Amino acid sequence: MENKKSVFERLSAINVNEHVEKKKELKYLSWAWAWSVTKKECPDATYKALETEYDEELGFMCHTTVTIEGETLEMWLPVMDGANKSMLKKSYSYSTRFGDKQVEPATTFDINKTIMRCLVKNLAMFGLGIYIYANEDLPEGETTATKKAPTVVPDELMDLMKGTINWDSVVSYISTNKGLGFEKISSQLARKYKVSPALKKEIETLINSK
Repeated sequence: MENKKSVFERLSAINVNEHVEKKKELKYLSWAWAWSVTKKECPDATYKALETEYDEELGFMCHTTVTIEGETLEMWLPVMDGANKSMLKKSYSYSTRFGDKQVEPATTFDINKTIMRCLVKNLAMFGLGIYIYANEDLPEGETTATKKAPTVVPDELMDLMKGTINWDSVVSYISTNKGLGFEKISSQLARKYKVSPALKKEIETLINSK
């Protein structure tokens, strides 16, 4: 008797390319389609939207958990504006080549939208669309002959770079939270940013400085 495939094997084999949505340079998998497909393949699937955290410097962080066949996995996603910068409870601005851009405070709509996108990332941890995050355009086992859409890259963690408003926020956060230590602060930043080895060393130096 053939062994039943795991949840990951079944969901990661699904081609999601025709069901992505695009906003500027980023592409997202439709949450409605993703959840529908997951429930059809795994009827016992459930999810929870956990409490949204807020930090005055780093902004909002949404959390979800998904449980399928007894396994529960968690995911995080920051609330971001149209330029993929962290949104705050207050209005703020950032510089562009066309001048300063003013952004209104985050609303419940922004948070709700982020929660549903976070759910999609959570489902990717179970396999659905995870091949996209690996910069591949087809699930394992498919050939280019069956390709129906170009390579897509859904929402990912933001690259942390010096000289940006996000870096300034991180530096400010570190200056007032050094007592948390390098490991704790690094763990918090890893939920939101991709941090290069060079910046990790600089962050550690900032934390250890008097």
